[in-house]
Amino acid sequence: MPTLAVKLYSFFFKFQQRYMLHNLTQASLHNVDPFGITSRHEEPTAPSNPSFSDGVATKDIHIDPFSSLCIRIFLPDTVINSDLTTNEEKNKDGTFVYRGYSPRTGKKHKKLPVMLQFHGGAFVGGSNDSVVNDVLCRRIAKLCDVIVVAVGYRLAPESRYPAAFEDGLKVLNWLGKQANLAECGRLMGNGRKRMDAHVFDGFGASTAEPWLSAHGDPSRCVLLGVSCGANIADYVARKAVEAGKLLDPVKVVAQVLMYPFFIGSNPTNSEIKLANSYFYDKSMCMLAWKLFLPEENFNLDHPAANPLIPGRKPPLKFMPPTLTVVAEKDWMRDRAIAYSEELRKVNIDAPLLEYKDAVHEFATLDVLLQTPQAQACAEDIAIWVKKYISLRGHEFSY
Repeated sequence: MPTLAVKLYSFFFKFQQRYMLHNLTQASLHNVDPFGITSRHEEPTAPSNPSFSDGVATKDIHIDPFSSLCIRIFLPDTVINSDLTTNEEKNKDGTFVYRGYSPRTGKKHKKLPVMLQFHGGAFVGGSNDSVVNDVLCRRIAKLCDVIVVAVGYRLAPESRYPAAFEDGLKVLNWLGKQANLAECGRLMGNGRKRMDAHVFDGFGASTAEPWLSAHGDPSRCVLLGVSCGANIADYVARKAVEAGKLLDPVKVVAQVLMYPFFIGSNPTNSEIKLANSYFYDKSMCMLAWKLFLPEENFNLDHPAANPLIPGRKPPLKFMPPTLTVVAEKDWMRDRAIAYSEELRKVNIDAPLLEYKDAVHEFATLDVLLQTPQAQACAEDIAIWVKKYISLRGHEFSY
C-alpha cells in the first residue's frame, strides 16, 4: 500500500487539481486561443542548460510560428569526446561566457536514436520544461543513450482536441524536415560535404538544427508518452504507420505507453473498483476530458480516449512494437491492459509491465520521482527500448 506521506500528498494534490479544473471550466468559454499555451504558471519549470549539466545538455526551440508548439532537446554527453567544441564570447573584463555545445563542422559525429516524449497532465496541465519532466527526460536520455525531444504541445481548454494530437504529429514531421535539411546541407557546394551549408527556399534561408543534424538518427525513432501523453504517442504512431515511406528518413521503431489516459463509455472493472484511487480519481479526470474533447457531441468513445473502438485505423497488426506500463492502483489500468492484449493477438511485440502497489504516474510525479520503483521503471523501459534502437542487433531481450 502507498505510504502515509503519499496518501496525504494525494489528498492535497486532488484538492489543488480540482481547484485548477474548476477555474478552467469557468473560463473555458472565453479562453479559445488557436495560438495556445504549453504551460501554466502554477507549475515550476527548469531552465534549459546547454553545458551537459548532470551528463545531459538541453535547449528549447519554438518550432511553429503559428502556435505555441515548442520542444526541449536533451542531448547526452556520450556524443562528445575530449575535443568538445563550445561557443564562447569574451566579455569586456576578459572573461569568457559559455554559450553552449556546438558540434564541429566537417567531421563525423556519433549518431544516437531520437525519442519523442509527450508529458502528462490530463491535457490541461504539465509542460515539457517542468522540473519533473526535465528530471524524467534526463534519466531516460542517459539510461537509453538517446536524444530525447520533449514536446510542448498546446493545452486545453485554450486549445481543445485535436490541437495536442496535431502538435505531436507536427513534431514528427519537423524531425523529418530537419534530417532532410541536414542532408541537403552536407551535399551542397561543389560536391563537397558541408555541415554548415544553408538551404534556400521560397521563405528564405533555413538551416538544420545543429544537435539533431550532427547526432540524431531519425531512422531509429521511439515514442514515449506519459499518461495523456501516451494517447498522443499512440496517435502519432498510427499516423506514422499510415504515412509509411512518406516520413523517410524518419522511422518509428517502437513506442512506450506509460499508464495511458484511456477511458470509454462502458466502464471496466478497475474503473468501477478504483474510481476513487490516489492522485487522479475518475471524477477529476472526467472534468479534464470535458475540457479537452469537443463540447458538441461529447463522447468517451472518441478515438482520442478509447483505443479499442471498432473500425479504428490502421489495423493493429501494422502498429510498432509497444511496451505498456500500468500501475496496480490505477483505475485506468484495465483498458491499457486490454489494448496491450489486442496488440499481442495480432503478433505485435507488446509486453506489459505492471507495478505492484503503484499509483497513476508513480514514475513521473514529483513526490515519487526519486523512489526505487520509479528508478526501476525507467531502467525496465531502457532494457526493452534497446532491443529496437541497438545497431548491434537484438542482443537485449525481455
